[in-house]
Amino acid sequence: MSMVDSFEKIPVKIFPDLKQGSQFVAREIATLIREKEKKGEKCILGLATGSTPKTMYAELVRLHQEEGLSFKHVVTFNLDEYYPIDKEAMQSYYHFMHRQLFNHVDIDEANIHIPNGELPKEEIKKHCLEYEKMIDEAGGIDLQILGIGNNGHIGFNEPGSGLYSKTRMVTLDTSTRLANAYEFANISEVPRLAITAGISTILKAKKIILMAWGPGKAPVIQKACEQDDTEQVPASLLQNHDDVVFVLDESASQELTRFKSPWLTGECEWTPAMVKKAVINMALKLKKPILSLTNNDYNEYGLGELIVEKGDAYEINLQVYYMLRDSITGWPGGKPNVVLPTHPERSQPYPKKVMIFSPHPDDDIISMGGTFQRLHDQGHDVHVAYQTSGNIAVTDEFVTRMLDFAVGFEEIAGIDTRKSSLILDEAEAFIHNKRKNQQDVPVVRSIKGLIRRCEARATCRYVGIPEENIHFQNLPFYETGTIEKKPMSEDDILLTIDLLQKIQPHQVYCAGDFADPHGTHIVCFNVVLEALKRIQQTGADWIRDCWLWLYKGAWQEWNIEEIQMAIPMSPDQVLKKRFGIFIHQSQKDMVPFQGSDDREFWQRAEERNAATARLYADLGLTHYAAMEAFVRWQF
Repeated sequence: MSMVDSFEKIPVKIFPDLKQGSQFVAREIATLIREKEKKGEKCILGLATGSTPKTMYAELVRLHQEEGLSFKHVVTFNLDEYYPIDKEAMQSYYHFMHRQLFNHVDIDEANIHIPNGELPKEEIKKHCLEYEKMIDEAGGIDLQILGIGNNGHIGFNEPGSGLYSKTRMVTLDTSTRLANAYEFANISEVPRLAITAGISTILKAKKIILMAWGPGKAPVIQKACEQDDTEQVPASLLQNHDDVVFVLDESASQELTRFKSPWLTGECEWTPAMVKKAVINMALKLKKPILSLTNNDYNEYGLGELIVEKGDAYEINLQVYYMLRDSITGWPGGKPNVVLPTHPERSQPYPKKVMIFSPHPDDDIISMGGTFQRLHDQGHDVHVAYQTSGNIAVTDEFVTRMLDFAVGFEEIAGIDTRKSSLILDEAEAFIHNKRKNQQDVPVVRSIKGLIRRCEARATCRYVGIPEENIHFQNLPFYETGTIEKKPMSEDDILLTIDLLQKIQPHQVYCAGDFADPHGTHIVCFNVVLEALKRIQQTGADWIRDCWLWLYKGAWQEWNIEEIQMAIPMSPDQVLKKRFGIFIHQSQKDMVPFQGSDDREFWQRAEERNAATARLYADLGLTHYAAMEAFVRWQF
């Protein structure tokens, strides 16, 4: 038994990314289906919905289409469904399952079971009893697939759900509704009720696999896996099952003790990065500046081994303090005409060609607005590439306002533009008659994209970026007209390669906050990374001098031990950034699909930047009003 096992009460498998983790789970399902088929038995699967299993379902579809995996003898029972909701609504789990899996494989429709969100309320209790009975009559679930909510819910079993709960109607927790709001235009449209299989129903499955991806799930994974089982964290009740495994990507596993405090689980290699992480976490927990830590603090915190290996606390404190100090700079493009070996960026060449990739038309100003302005003010040749149109994040009401302006402008100017009038009439008529959750027609999507393009242009003018340095990529993966996007395509990569080859930047900035619930940020990052790698393989001279920096801010922030470059901001610079964000009026006050964080984006950015600055101050460094943080990515 390893020391890891003494902390983790549930077996854990960790993969580099969600794709490899999803492939593993899909192979487990495929193996079970084939084994049962050989025995002449049906395979009874319990299935989950949400963003977590999408890639796994895509892999099952691939296995069916390319490797002959048959679903003819598969019977499925889904965990849950919103209530009330029409089956054909885009957000219904009935629609989700057919869109993601059932429409693409050879499963018998009679073998598909999903709780019915269309029934009258008085029939729900009977329906739930029948659902339990159908599972029992099928022989029970052979393999149950689960995701996990940020509050620990499995299925729609919210905190407080009993160990013996069965299929029933439940009230959704506010945090769950907020987390699922990305599927709906706004939080008010997210149903308040749902039908869910109970904890007892789940625990009856012969085998359970729980999947979790991304840093947002890391805290609750640690609670479910390492802390005592409790109904307040429903996923922790899986500790009572004999055959359960958590399948995670690396970022979802980072709060586990083996990664958070690896020195507690056995032998630890004390690299500079590990020393920095250990000492910073200790200082923050003890609420002490780094230079005030003592040998006794190290021993009591479990870092006695570090003292033995590295010497006195004073020397270790200085090493970590200097790492933090050297990450702070007011020169994100490098300071000219000086030699600073510990500076985050190179002094030469100066000025630099800089390419800022912005997944949506406002991520540049939200996540690195202060750095954006400073790069320009310090004389660098700054380019911005807006990777997607961001059109789904514009409300119909905002479009109507713009249409009224356009019509009024034509009247004032006395312009006879019959073609534009036809376009405006078509858009206005569609919005007026638009059904709930109906996908926008192309002309409306184009208008929404134009609105965001104009706002992005205005932001660049505000910063001082010339028109020729503004690039609108409109990457094809995004243009579906729905929340759900297509996977990264060759066209996305080639468009990005062409732009990079044209600019040949010394610095590339890219979004690294993959907690974006819509998945746009991670796709945009992967597109840029693949483009850079392919250019690198060509042996182009300029790519050897190109550094890739990742920013966060819209959806999350870097942990302080990860930060390699921190750009301080004065109160005036914070205000200037705020006014830059305000230019994006279509995203102000009420943003569609804004995820589980109900703050406006300017508030998120300011509070995260201020929190980063406070952490530096708490550790004993200068207290700035705010800081934007970056991590360098080696490609």
